[in-house]
Amino acid sequence: MLEVKRVKVRLGETEVLRDISFHVETGERIGLIGPNGHGKTTAMKTISGIFKAMGGEILFEGQNILGRNPREIVELGIIHVPEGGHLFSDMTVYENLLMGAYPARAKADKKKNLELVYHIFPKLKLLSKNKSNGLSGGERRMLAVGRGLMSSPRLLMLDEPTLGVSPILVEEMGEKLHEIGQMGTSIILADENMDLISGFAERVYFIENGQIKVEGPTDEVLENEYVKKTYLGIE
Repeated sequence: MLEVKRVKVRLGETEVLRDISFHVETGERIGLIGPNGHGKTTAMKTISGIFKAMGGEILFEGQNILGRNPREIVELGIIHVPEGGHLFSDMTVYENLLMGAYPARAKADKKKNLELVYHIFPKLKLLSKNKSNGLSGGERRMLAVGRGLMSSPRLLMLDEPTLGVSPILVEEMGEKLHEIGQMGTSIILADENMDLISGFAERVYFIENGQIKVEGPTDEVLENEYVKKTYLGIE
């Protein structure tokens, strides 16, 4: 479905991604792990067209989407839920969800997608009339993911969806993400919670200094001696 081939990204004087390559199959759940500031978010923003690459290719269903603008990429079905969610604080939960249905490909399915979001996140239905700026951290994360689902994603990219939430809510979010993955949606998940990654991702890419240093099945990567020593702090 998605192939990232030798992509390079420079921000200012810093080369943030250095010939990075990875792929995602249809319906696959991928984890991106690594130290903060080493390229996970940049990789997602480059796929979604927010950052421009200096070289390489990003193929989605065989089409090179490198250089396309974010709106075009969203219309292809690539949806990026950024860290923090970037919600519209003065809008209600319901209004925020409707904003996710703006792509032309999602408008016809707005009602069906709203029912799906409320099924996966029933609390959002209860809070539908509440302003988003009054939600808890966990509720805001749910709303951000739910808004992403309103766009009828074929590939859903989630950047730190459990940042700052309680362990109980992390476990709940993991269950919800599994439910989304079982619908056949391809997912790229970047998160610092290794329990979430280990229970969710089928394969993992470890990114360090803008390069893929280790890749493979999740259990193998998390047991890799280099990953354990340099990232997980396990001797």
